Amino acid sequence: MDVETVVIGAGAVGLAVARELALRGHEVMVLEEHAIIGSQTSARNSEVIHAGIYYPAGSLKARACLAGRELLYRFCHEHGVPHSRLGKLIVATSPDQVETLASIRGKAEANGVDDLRLLTRAEALALEPHLACEAALLSPSTGIIDSHGFMQALQGGLEAHGGQVVCSSRVTDLGRIDGGYRLTVADGAEGFALTCRNLFIAAGHGAPRLAALLAGTQPPQAYFARGCYFSISGRAPFSRLIYPVPEPGGLGVHLTLDMGGQARFGPDVEWIDGLDYTVDPRRADGFYAEIRKYWPDLADGSLQPDYSGVRPKISGPGEPAADFRIDGPAVHGQPGLVALYGIESPGLTSALALAGIAADRLGE
Repeated sequence: MDVETVVIGAGAVGLAVARELALRGHEVMVLEEHAIIGSQTSARNSEVIHAGIYYPAGSLKARACLAGRELLYRFCHEHGVPHSRLGKLIVATSPDQVETLASIRGKAEANGVDDLRLLTRAEALALEPHLACEAALLSPSTGIIDSHGFMQALQGGLEAHGGQVVCSSRVTDLGRIDGGYRLTVADGAEGFALTCRNLFIAAGHGAPRLAALLAGTQPPQAYFARGCYFSISGRAPFSRLIYPVPEPGGLGVHLTLDMGGQARFGPDVEWIDGLDYTVDPRRADGFYAEIRKYWPDLADGSLQPDYSGVRPKISGPGEPAADFRIDGPAVHGQPGLVALYGIESPGLTSALALAGIAADRLGE
């Protein structure tokens, strides 16, 4: 075999998996189709470190988020990755949503998130005077992270243990061979073939398509949900993240802050047919009404298009949100193959925990 272990995809999860495998003694090569690491899902999100509040009890999302959160904070501290545990408020903006906050808190406690505080309107306004709400939940464990800094640290850890990342290398075909796998790779020149004993597919949106090239894998159907983000010139008068109660398909048009304190709003939810990162400025029309439910002082004309992301979903419109899915040999019967599907939010938060789980699946 040319390489012991190949990981397809150099987003946050793929890099975390590759680093974990290298730490366990594997010879690891990561193949990334783009010219730089983490340029799709991992670079087009809210960069939030989630507390683990919303997910069904016992689900892989809930377990990986809760474990991953603490691993991530520790990793950031040890490797100097910019981050801030600044907290967030989940706000009820109408009287009928106050009961929803209690339900959210109960679900969070079932997941092991035991630090949420239910705040009265007065208590919430004492923290954020420009906020409009009936009540709020304070999540002190929620934070923000420089996702690019995180991925660079993961790559550095991988390379320090003998691994490598090869960018501009798109996998076009996969096949099973005796004792491993054969990959056909396009690199902008003549391309090349590569063989490996172990194969990890951590390719986000492309994971189901790639896995389908191998007989017996039974990958899920891929769906695409675009979320647009808008920003404002100047600074918003908030020091914490502000989230409305969740909506179907996402967590609502929330206010997040980057490491420089700049506010951005989003994402919304728009089901599309493939990867398209266009931000239609007209979508801001719907943002104003949603944002003003919790920030009524948002000025007319202040929102400007920022960027968009496309969630790599494996459940479609109107369907319950699918759990993370990591298929190892125990599922598909092919030794040495692990495929990760539907790693959307909270995938960034969960990356280090998912890396350990994926590496363990190899031996099932």
